Amino acid sequence: MMRKFAAMMLGVALGMAGASALEAQESTNRVATEKAWAVFVGSNPTECWATTTPEKQVNTRGGRPVSVRRGKTALFVTFRPSSGSAGEVSFTGGYPYADGATVRLEVDGEKVADLFTKGEWAWAPSPEDDRKIIAAFKRGVKAVAIGTSKRGTRTEDTFSLLGFTAALNEAARRCGMKPPA
Repeated sequence: MMRKFAAMMLGVALGMAGASALEAQESTNRVATEKAWAVFVGSNPTECWATTTPEKQVNTRGGRPVSVRRGKTALFVTFRPSSGSAGEVSFTGGYPYADGATVRLEVDGEKVADLFTKGEWAWAPSPEDDRKIIAAFKRGVKAVAIGTSKRGTRTEDTFSLLGFTAALNEAARRCGMKPPA
């Protein structure tokens, strides 16, 4: 129970930080591009992140493709020197998730983790899960995030992992941190 409460509070805090990362991404603070991934640096507080957008999106209801309006969709790995967090994995699907929903994260067809959700954001449940996901991203070619909106739409977002390791290393370096092994 305590772990769930701590995760929920962490999610609220990260959601605000993740939202600021997405907003900052819209400005001109891109510092590098590594194939499918870009690296951004934000200040006040200092944050550095590697991010990518989906190369493919599939939206279905009742097993049938549907056209839906979604906001920005992106996958992130963020470094925050002030909190000592090195490599937090987050995802925004561009819509509010169903209450209690999780986002299934797969790499090359294998499940890696279930991310917990709050609003439009999803995060790994622990730093150990962040490290596990990052290790899978380093080895993989494609990542897929599968979620369900409050309206019952199933979304499947496919991301290229080409350039991930270089972008991760650059984001960590820009924040003076070591990337997860």
